[in-house]
Amino acid sequence: MLTIFTIPKPFIGHIGIIQRNAIKSWLDLTPKCEIILYGDEKGIKEVADEYGLIHEPLIRKNHFGTPFLNYVFTHAQQKAKNDIVCYCNADIIFFNEVFTAIQKIYVKNYLIVGKRWDVEMTFSLDTSKKGWKQELFSYARDNHTIQDFPGMDYFIFPKKMVWDMPPFVVGRSGWDNWMIYNARRLGISVIDASHVIKVIHQNHSYNHVPHQKGKEWNGPESKENLNLIQGRQMYLWKLVDADWILAPEGLMKKPFSLRTFEQVLVLSTPQKFHIFLEPLFRLGHIATYGMIKLRRLFKQELG
Repeated sequence: MLTIFTIPKPFIGHIGIIQRNAIKSWLDLTPKCEIILYGDEKGIKEVADEYGLIHEPLIRKNHFGTPFLNYVFTHAQQKAKNDIVCYCNADIIFFNEVFTAIQKIYVKNYLIVGKRWDVEMTFSLDTSKKGWKQELFSYARDNHTIQDFPGMDYFIFPKKMVWDMPPFVVGRSGWDNWMIYNARRLGISVIDASHVIKVIHQNHSYNHVPHQKGKEWNGPESKENLNLIQGRQMYLWKLVDADWILAPEGLMKKPFSLRTFEQVLVLSTPQKFHIFLEPLFRLGHIATYGMIKLRRLFKQELG
């Protein structure tokens, strides 16, 4: 039913532990998933052999040695045996709600995304232990944080979709936000499944980022990613820009709002005129996300 593909970092130290945790959670999903590991970093081949996964070592990289996503997205859709595919980062733990979500989707072309729970994990999962999912879920529920504007670490969609993806590199700024914008541009339904799919992101350092600036993934590679979309804020869409919400009771179209008007304006205007819309779009983003933050603060005060 589902093929998961990912680009792991080297399987060493803490990163090695949490990547194994993620893979073991995918292997425990029912029905069984096909799993493809891309890259030639240390330990990938050995882990693929250990767990009986597909390994694709030959991928394209930039001058820093960071893999290009457009090549992997295209190749994985050609390689996958299943009709639905999922790209996710190699530190993401899934539970079986992922299949519950997929079964509720009735639109033809879609992109499923959602929030993640950020959790500190330094231990290895024992997925052979009875009740490990309930135990981990309880730990995550009590120890997680959610970003104000959460990163998007997984993308689920039907196979053979053409994304026209620029040569973004993995793990750097912009490409995940561009995926939301581009799907909407192509008329693909973007579905926020945060209310149904619980996803654990195992926290880690960003020491692997070349010439890192700041605490996370910022640096020359993030700058190059953003240059591919002319550095325009109006192409960096977030979960709030999904046009559908998947709730426990089913799939629902989001109601019309000021943000919807901004989306329609961008999507209906030829890209050569977007330079003139950029100031308006930036102002709209500041207002929209400012209101979101104020609502969260208000709820915390009431809570």
